Amino acid sequence: MKRWLLLFATMVSLLTLHGCGYNDFQRLDEKSKAAWSEVLNQYQRRADLVPNIVATVKGEASFEQDTLTKVIEARSKATSIQATPELINNPEAFNKFQQAQGELSSALSRLMVVSERYPQLQANQGFRDLRVTLEGTENRITVARNEYIGTVQAYNVLARSFPTNLTAKVFGYAVKPNFTVQNEAEISSPPKVDFSAPAAPAGSK
Repeated sequence: MKRWLLLFATMVSLLTLHGCGYNDFQRLDEKSKAAWSEVLNQYQRRADLVPNIVATVKGEASFEQDTLTKVIEARSKATSIQATPELINNPEAFNKFQQAQGELSSALSRLMVVSERYPQLQANQGFRDLRVTLEGTENRITVARNEYIGTVQAYNVLARSFPTNLTAKVFGYAVKPNFTVQNEAEISSPPKVDFSAPAAPAGSK
């Protein structure tokens, strides 16, 4: 009899957990971690491109050194933050990491815009190849970010809705930080570049 009562109690518990969204929390939590890992992979892919881009641009001696310096500094800042899967459960660390990535995005965008002033650099096949690779990586970042945003939105709706919010409280499923409207605006806005100053004379070094 005790055996049957234990089995019955176990079945009731499983049904209750399922009805309260426990399994959905498990699924979305793992999915969000996987999506975030892909975001990190693409950010790392971009960071790995920067040294080659900088080295290639340095070949154009007249290129604006201030622009290059900002790219180098932004990459250093972005890669200095330890981006672990647990980062998505720490809003403060998450926002700090995203701010650093946004600064790198802005610095690279400015570099690409400024590079258009240098025909010799635009004619460099190595630079053109790196630019295409960078553009492809930025697209991969966008896709990965969108996947993460969608997954976290579904998770957070579950965590805030009744009665699954009770399950969230009992099992410690806190709301996860997501990309804010401000993040999106900063990253998607084109850089402002002042071309009012005269360009370097062609062939000058």
